[in-house]
Amino acid sequence: MVSGCILEVLGYIGRIMSYHDPFNENGFLMQICCSTIAPAFLAAGIYLTLSRIVETFGPENSRIKPLSYPRIFIPCDILSLVLQALGGGMASAASHSNKSPDTGDHIMVTGLAFQVFTLLVFMILCTDFAVRTFKRMNRMGEAALDPTHKTLRGSMKFRLFLVALALSTICIFIRSVFRVVELGEGWNGALIKNQTLFIVLEGVMVIIAVLVLNLFHPGLCFREGYVRKPKATKQPGRRRFWQGKRNGKAGEKASPSPVGSDKA
Repeated sequence: MVSGCILEVLGYIGRIMSYHDPFNENGFLMQICCSTIAPAFLAAGIYLTLSRIVETFGPENSRIKPLSYPRIFIPCDILSLVLQALGGGMASAASHSNKSPDTGDHIMVTGLAFQVFTLLVFMILCTDFAVRTFKRMNRMGEAALDPTHKTLRGSMKFRLFLVALALSTICIFIRSVFRVVELGEGWNGALIKNQTLFIVLEGVMVIIAVLVLNLFHPGLCFREGYVRKPKATKQPGRRRFWQGKRNGKAGEKASPSPVGSDKA
């Protein structure tokens, strides 16, 4: 999340540089590359939380194991990030050499399209998990859920976190679809020149996604429902009993034996 926000800030710094000097190539490439790959880091944070949610409601409600979610989606997100970074670097190098950046642009769009596909599959699996959970609850009641995390499921912060996670995922998905269409038109397309659409479908979407996940941070929302077990208190009386027992044995060894005293 922090890495994604830093890249977003760098991207908007590039936009400010382009505003003051429209022919500043470094500012233009900074905003294109940084703002394009930033949501991939935000998506990675979202993928990690699904496994914890599955464990909270019960792995029996999921088609795949909880740990399979990050093992599937995190590598896909990394691949998407590599393609976007590679395409952005190639486009930047071509622009500095006065060559066509089309090849790098196509690779960047491929990475973005793969990110959209990954997010779409993730959203489908989330929906499937929710539907399967509700169906099992209708048939089995509370027996369909993991009793270990009953307190967590009942906490208000956890429920609000689920809403925030869904909203954040949808916002990042809308933003990614927009960037695929925008960059797919090329550097001289109509969408890349439309500042209103960029602010609404790029800036506002990312702001909402980051804001709700910070307000309902998983570290705080998951901790809300856990009940801490009280620490075991020591029993001083029992301790003194064992100390007395050990002292008694030591005293018996130190005292003279009755046989020895008769001989004396």
